[in-house]
Amino acid sequence: MQHLLPKDAHAFLQRRPEALFLDIRMELEYLYVGHPPGVVHLAWYEYPEMQADAAQFVAQVRREARDRLDTPVVLICRSGQRTVAAGEALEAAGFTEVVNVLHGFEGELDANFQRGRLSGWRFDGLPWEQM
Repeated sequence: MQHLLPKDAHAFLQRRPEALFLDIRMELEYLYVGHPPGVVHLAWYEYPEMQADAAQFVAQVRREARDRLDTPVVLICRSGQRTVAAGEALEAAGFTEVVNVLHGFEGELDANFQRGRLSGWRFDGLPWEQM
């Protein structure tokens, strides 16, 4: 798995238009916090279960990739943590090019336990939209 900072992931997506860009946060996060334009939403887990079903997730990604395991898959979540587990599941299923967006959409927690002030897709000024 490749780990790229948000600006590098954005550049990767610009260079590789065939890449599948996935936002794996819960639907509420995706809708109300915001998301990159054009990203495909496939949650790693949802409320209230809060448990990932890796097999189901991989099946959904395979459908989106039209069963092409060589499709580059770029994963983003809130902080870059969920994407590691999701990326490992994709690699175990045979995907050959998986990218984790470090720090995710909202970034790391600061000293006041708040996100969006140190790092992340939005912090870096990359394109995003909100419901």
